Amino acid sequence: MLPLTHSAPSTTEPSLLVVPRPEHSVSRTSISPNALKVLYRLHEAGFQAFLVGGAVRDLLLGKTPKDFDIATDAHPDDVDALFRNSRLIGRRFRLAHVRFGREVIEVATFRGKATDNESDQAALLDGDGRILRDNVYGQIDEDVWRRDFTANALYYNIADFSIWDYVGGIRDIRARQLRLIGDTEQRLREDPVRMLRAIRFAAKLGFTIDPAVADIMPELAPLLANVPAARLFDEFVKLFQGGAALASFDALEKSGLFAVLFPDTAAMLDSDSDGHFRRFVTAALVNTDQRIASGQSVTPMFLLGVFLWEPSRQLAAKLAAADGLSPAQALSAAAAQTVLRQTQRIAIPRRFSAPMREMYALQPRFARREGRRAASFLEHRRFRAAYDFYLLRAEAGDTDAESAIAEFWTGVQTMPAAQRRREFGTPDGERSSQGRRRRRRPRRRPPSNHGLRCNAPIGVKAGSFRPK
Repeated sequence: MLPLTHSAPSTTEPSLLVVPRPEHSVSRTSISPNALKVLYRLHEAGFQAFLVGGAVRDLLLGKTPKDFDIATDAHPDDVDALFRNSRLIGRRFRLAHVRFGREVIEVATFRGKATDNESDQAALLDGDGRILRDNVYGQIDEDVWRRDFTANALYYNIADFSIWDYVGGIRDIRARQLRLIGDTEQRLREDPVRMLRAIRFAAKLGFTIDPAVADIMPELAPLLANVPAARLFDEFVKLFQGGAALASFDALEKSGLFAVLFPDTAAMLDSDSDGHFRRFVTAALVNTDQRIASGQSVTPMFLLGVFLWEPSRQLAAKLAAADGLSPAQALSAAAAQTVLRQTQRIAIPRRFSAPMREMYALQPRFARREGRRAASFLEHRRFRAAYDFYLLRAEAGDTDAESAIAEFWTGVQTMPAAQRRREFGTPDGERSSQGRRRRRRPRRRPPSNHGLRCNAPIGVKAGSFRPK
């Protein structure tokens, strides 16, 4: 049983509560063996070594941590010297990554207080208070104030297996509350991504966000526009591929953050008079959560395609009318423009944007259900993604996606080959979704000199030609 007695955290002086091993539920058997190797080696080398952050929080909640991060008083160069399999990374704050096959253990040196002195080469803030550089090292009682939420500021000491709690993190975990450490506005200005992290943790863990944080997020939401687009893409993946996509979306909308991340999508949702686009988005989010819960794979491409569909479709209609493009061409061109605008807020790697455009361009093909081209559609490499997309559209009541068409394509995927050919109206022997193209008689070719042992001129009998 975890103790509940803890004074309210101060914003000036840390108050340490040490929870001995018999009084908490964290066991070494639940910690990654590779993380234990790093912890023990640091400890044996004379350094302090703590498992820290989300790993301690999840272990106290009875969950399996995804990552095991370590905090130490060893500097990055010290860590690098101890581990041959380590690599130093980071500009804003240097870290050591110790690699064990596919598992990476992140080791960070205790951080000290950042300053806003631009002449200080170790720490630098921008005009909005956002931290640009953060290579300031310190002690553990300084490091705790550099962490974001109390629930993420717990330290598991490998020296005696106790948990160190400076800010009431154990109490907040018991109360299932997400609370920032220190001054709320200052901490959110230092790193606006903390607003996204608050929503992600609350949705994932079933926590409530401290009203002091929730109330100020709409006011500070525009600060996200200053965050690098590549970092926001990483946060997008964590938000929507962690098993709580629908809850994250609802919280993002309520806080005003979604409109900053996806301005075109938010505008379409606001003007969605018949509600079909919102139903489409909701159905996709529910489907994503179900797939993750059942252990199925998900890709950011699909959900990005859902969010950007309505802006792209409306633009495609204008392009088709103005330039005379086919529906597939218009959708592909519109998607390119929509993605270009979206990447100003969230970077979308080409490995996701290219197949998304292809998935869009395939949507008109579902209307054609007869002939060899329709039959061959089943073999297209993007058919499954395009089919799932069309199915969700039909379920949401999209006027361009008919339920009867969706049912047809659902049925033909499980039919025997002969029945499938009849459905598509392709006669036996012609190419179908599983049949082979009828073998053609090879075309006769003119005679050649292949096989002659000499380069005799055409028409001269081999062996009769002799060079002079």
